[in-house]
Amino acid sequence: MTTTAVQQEGRPDGLSGSTDGDRRSDAGSTAEGAPRDVYFARQPLLNRDGMLCGFELKIQQPFVSAEAAAPADAGENTEPQSGADGDGEFFANEDSTQARVGKLIRALVRPEVRLALTGHPAYIDATRELLFDEAVKALPPERFIFELPPEILVDEELIARIVTLHGRRFRFVIDHVTQVDDRFARLLPYAETVKIDLQRTPAALLPKLARVLKSAGKMLIALNTHTHDDFQTAFNLGFDRFQGYFFARAQSVSSTRRVSAPRHALLNLLQLLAGEPTVAQLEAELKLNPVLVMHLMRLANASGLALGLRVTTLRDAINATGTDKIARWTQLLLYADGRKVALEDDPLLQLAASRARFMELAVARLPEAGRDETDAAFLTGVFSFVDAVFGGSLETTLNVLMLSRPIRAAIEHHEGSLGMLLTLTEALERGAWDEVGMACESLAPLTVPEAAELALTAAAWAGIADRSAEAEGLERIED
Repeated sequence: MTTTAVQQEGRPDGLSGSTDGDRRSDAGSTAEGAPRDVYFARQPLLNRDGMLCGFELKIQQPFVSAEAAAPADAGENTEPQSGADGDGEFFANEDSTQARVGKLIRALVRPEVRLALTGHPAYIDATRELLFDEAVKALPPERFIFELPPEILVDEELIARIVTLHGRRFRFVIDHVTQVDDRFARLLPYAETVKIDLQRTPAALLPKLARVLKSAGKMLIALNTHTHDDFQTAFNLGFDRFQGYFFARAQSVSSTRRVSAPRHALLNLLQLLAGEPTVAQLEAELKLNPVLVMHLMRLANASGLALGLRVTTLRDAINATGTDKIARWTQLLLYADGRKVALEDDPLLQLAASRARFMELAVARLPEAGRDETDAAFLTGVFSFVDAVFGGSLETTLNVLMLSRPIRAAIEHHEGSLGMLLTLTEALERGAWDEVGMACESLAPLTVPEAAELALTAAAWAGIADRSAEAEGLERIED
């Protein structure tokens, strides 16, 4: 790879804010020893205020034959494992059910999964095998919500089990509702939430269905909220939660979201940082923007406190923070909601940060990836959403940013290795496992399990809001 990162295709001046050694160590540690039998993707759910309130975990549990598993699992149960299709639905030999469910539950309670949820609950597809296994009671009910898929067999035995688990404070969602039928009617009294598929529910039925369910006290989730028009329709019908990436599209920009500093100020600062600015130049640019100064002082003191220092002047803040962190912080500040919103609750900033970090970690797994390539990967991820903030033409905004040709080609046309990495992260965001597999074939030696593990690592990194050194410049952004 020969990609360079920014203006005039020169050296990126450390825009990604971590060293080569840190990146390779991080990427390697997430992949080495990572579970290969269960992995996850996550899709955000937003509340009526447009803030994150949960994630659906798309589960992949690939089939592993007894022969393939035996060498690695010597001395353990080597029965065939179960598999899953692209939507996380399971198929398995009956004999392997208990082992499969046990592996899934152990995977769900891994620290990496907890961190990737950034304090929000996870919605997971529940099979009968999962619900009836006593090990399911080990899951924290405040963290996991069970979705009842359309194909689940509803009988008296299932209803009794739901009642039992409900007594242990587990919550249930009727998933992928498109019509009212006997299965739906039997489950409704035991579910606090109904997830309605906006794209497949008849338009004439949707308002009546929403009205009746709301009057019955049910929480409504709008599934497949792809566009701002989808969101507005569901919002007007009283839906409580919205699942989909409408907020990351250009048409989703509205008066309810605004950047936390003037856009031109952020762009001017980014252009200055793309060169080799002096402290005096940075100080002069920042003094024109009080909001930027406020954020920088907070960032500098978050970094300085670890050293027992107190930053009191802008010049000291610049020196304490460093150009690398200022650049990364400014890039992500483009996506921060202008309201007083915690980092872990801001969906667009979370998505941009997770995507950028994933691409930075994943590119390090490819042959001949150096500092320029990792920086370029981060920039590709972080700027792949700029049209969602600025509106208008993506090409026009990219022209203002003066990104290098390979980065622009990746963002606009998904070309080159960076473009394939962007395709990969987009597939992971949707939980489209077949597409993830095809992308990884083009990005060998990167594998699907490694990609899924790196995505969890990136999500956890983006969600850190405790001003610790691990955040590498992603401290909580507030007004």
